[in-house]
Amino acid sequence: MTTIIGGTNPAVTFPDGTIQNTSAVVGSSVPYSVLPTGSVLQVVNATYSTQVNYASSTSTDTGLTATITPRFSTSKILIIIDQNGVSKDSNNTGVNLSLQRNGSNILANFGLVAGFTGGTVSNDIGTVGATYLDSPGTTSSVIYKTQFASNSNNANAIVQQFNCPSTITLMEIAG
Repeated sequence: MTTIIGGTNPAVTFPDGTIQNTSAVVGSSVPYSVLPTGSVLQVVNATYSTQVNYASSTSTDTGLTATITPRFSTSKILIIIDQNGVSKDSNNTGVNLSLQRNGSNILANFGLVAGFTGGTVSNDIGTVGATYLDSPGTTSSVIYKTQFASNSNNANAIVQQFNCPSTITLMEIAG
């Protein structure tokens, strides 16, 4: 990606080909409001690495959470999740992972299929990833977090097994 500054008229040419006259430049910066659609406005990243064991079919927090305050209500938030150390400790138990925005599910069961890995007493599943593009429609802070549950009320589902780090990345994209 190339950004060109200058030319016959002082201007900034963005990678998508749009041109913005440098009269929009304020104190050597281009304001967020004149950036073209699709521009990354900010990035937030969080890591959590404490093992969590849970033996209920009602979801609970994995500990992985991140907060972002969108600059514009028209922005999209690209969410990239690497939920690591996913495991189960019993026969026919699955790990059900979900993504929440401000306490409500927006991506349910993204780890459910990965949880059914066979009938052994213990299965290490590894990393379960997800990418989701959200439209929160607000300029207030937004909390994204993952939750998980066991598909059996008497068998452990595990995340961050052996304290391996899970990550969540939030990218605000100009709408």
